[in-house]
Amino acid sequence: MRRTKVFLAGIFLMLACMFFSVANAQDAMRVLPPGELPSDSRLAPPKDLNGYFPFSPPASVAQWDVRSEDVRTQLKVALGLWPMPPKTSLNYEVTGRREFVDYSVSNIRFESIPGLYVTGNLYEPLGKEGPFPGVLCPHGHWANGRYYVADENAVKKQLESGAETDAVAAENPIQARSVHLARMGCVVLQIDMLGYADSQQLSFELVHKFSQQRPEMNTNERWGFFSPQAESHLQSVMGLQIWNCIRSLDVLESFSRVDKSRLAITGASGGATQTMLASAIDPRVAVCFPAVMVSTAMQGGCTCENCTLLRIGTGNVEFAALFAPKPQGLTSADDWTVDFETKGFPELNQLYDLMDAENRVHLTARTEFGHNYNAVSRKAMYELFKKEFGLDASTQERPFNRLGIEELSVWNEENRPTYKPEFERELVERMTEQSDETIMPLLLGDSEKFANYREMVDKALDVIVGWEAPAADQLDFNVKDKQQQQDFLLISGLLHNDQNKSQLPALFLYPNENWNGHTVLWLTKEGKSGVFDEGERLKPEVAKLVSSGISVAAVDLIYQGDFLPDRQSFQETPRVENSREAAAYTLGYNHSVAAQRIQDILSTAAFMRKHDRQPKSIGLVALDPAIAALGSVAVATHSDAFDFGVLKTDGFRFGHVKSIRSPDLLPGGAKYGDVPGFLAMASPMLLRVIGEDEDSEKPVRVAYGRDEKQEMLTDMDSEVSPVDWIMNQLSAIAVQ
Repeated sequence: MRRTKVFLAGIFLMLACMFFSVANAQDAMRVLPPGELPSDSRLAPPKDLNGYFPFSPPASVAQWDVRSEDVRTQLKVALGLWPMPPKTSLNYEVTGRREFVDYSVSNIRFESIPGLYVTGNLYEPLGKEGPFPGVLCPHGHWANGRYYVADENAVKKQLESGAETDAVAAENPIQARSVHLARMGCVVLQIDMLGYADSQQLSFELVHKFSQQRPEMNTNERWGFFSPQAESHLQSVMGLQIWNCIRSLDVLESFSRVDKSRLAITGASGGATQTMLASAIDPRVAVCFPAVMVSTAMQGGCTCENCTLLRIGTGNVEFAALFAPKPQGLTSADDWTVDFETKGFPELNQLYDLMDAENRVHLTARTEFGHNYNAVSRKAMYELFKKEFGLDASTQERPFNRLGIEELSVWNEENRPTYKPEFERELVERMTEQSDETIMPLLLGDSEKFANYREMVDKALDVIVGWEAPAADQLDFNVKDKQQQQDFLLISGLLHNDQNKSQLPALFLYPNENWNGHTVLWLTKEGKSGVFDEGERLKPEVAKLVSSGISVAAVDLIYQGDFLPDRQSFQETPRVENSREAAAYTLGYNHSVAAQRIQDILSTAAFMRKHDRQPKSIGLVALDPAIAALGSVAVATHSDAFDFGVLKTDGFRFGHVKSIRSPDLLPGGAKYGDVPGFLAMASPMLLRVIGEDEDSEKPVRVAYGRDEKQEMLTDMDSEVSPVDWIMNQLSAIAVQ
């Protein structure tokens, strides 16, 4: 009888440990009172393209060297140009040529990607000896692009206002600047934006007017632009246009009559967006002149001027600053650039001063004119190019013969391409193949190649995730409640990270007396309440860890648990007030929810690592596939965050997310090998992955084998429960 009583008492104590009262569980499941949300800055309305984007000059050149490299990398990652795609054959063709007294005009086309044509005109000096400077002229959103012809009323207003002095130039200022640059002694390549003039393989409606998601293009195979799959691979029409600019510089550089040390770019409005971005990332550009675009206000309203990740924490003024200390000219007008002379340009000028280049940045502020690249602005550009390129020519435009569509076109009625959805799919597929052919050999290659892969992805994840390790004094835990249970202490409160202004409801389960120094962060799709079962009792597997002496932490990642009023479900992420269904309008200015949740995982790990009760090890457990995928990114982003992990991914892939509003959408999440690639970067961390097949495990097994740490990647196919696996591994470590 006595043995029976002792046995029953033991059972009672064990059950008390594992299944404490419903009331206590309910208290633990909330840190804040019902209806009260965490004081987390990320809950504010998302920033959009019409926000305020100031530029803060650095205190020293050394600071700018670091910051400018970070922003330049951000541009390349966001544009899908990290790493740069392979430069395939240009297949340059001239389809027509006309000569005038002092210049010629050729109709040209070339392939920036196999099958995708860049179209335009080449203007060359006649009667002068080279080599000549090469000037790239992308245009903005003028109707019909280089085919633009202003109507009689518009021409009259331009002449009367003094914006133009010649009626023909007023009809087509895009053609006017190309002609005069050629007359000054430059080889000028004027290219079409995608969807304009001769560039119709991707339509104007798709590239510039995209407004609604297309279910037929949101597929895991052969997807289209603007789809969640394209976003996860960082494929955008904006990135494609910048690539077209880079390949256009390749064309100019290929001409023997062009001086490769004297390359320039100039464009206005959307053409200025291309100008400042291409100039920022291509070191060959010696001079640039982005007109009526750069400001601290509106950053670019078209889908062709936005892509995910691009302007998070930065903006157009800083993009222009990346060109310092090389010579640069800008203009402002009576548009969103109207205040640039007092907001943005002084700071840009300050940077040039810091770099001993105070006379190399120029602003032509003519706010009496509307949005333009008129004769006044063009003259400022001519003067800059004349000075920097040492040209002996007048900057005063002269009359010229304006050419019409038939004279400028590179196609005829028999071979003129038109938009076809199948071509779009094939193009994006080709872009994916090119990317994979560059990245996957590094992931699966030898130690040197994998080191290059790791370095590349480390920098990409800095952009994709956007997490910066906080200092110890930036982390704080505000205890809200303590509950003493039979053999553990339950502490709940708010984890503050001043570095990213986040506040996370969290709870910690501490063994009372037999804590063995090991701790586990247990993540679920429900947040901290996921450590409880449906009966609102501690889950047996969690209780088993605690009873064995391992402490357990649980946290509400953003938009979990206490972040949701009345615990409603969270299915669609916040978006800016823009009716057009392009992810870039929100995620070009704000980190995705998936990225923010990865930040939260890393913030929690950092707090646990720096806590007064120094743990011997910190483990990560995530048995929900989407959360486990976030965990894979966390361990790839910060290799020292965790000492061991159990991740049940079950084949989850960021590249298969089906909606741009999904909390699981991670821009760039699929480009670098997706979940298997991130797991490979965990090597040599003690890791168990559950739910992957042999093919998808290959990058992980190769990585651990390469590091000669096969023993750290254990029991991937084992039926041993995750908790028993953890206890076995930690026991083995303790024995060693």
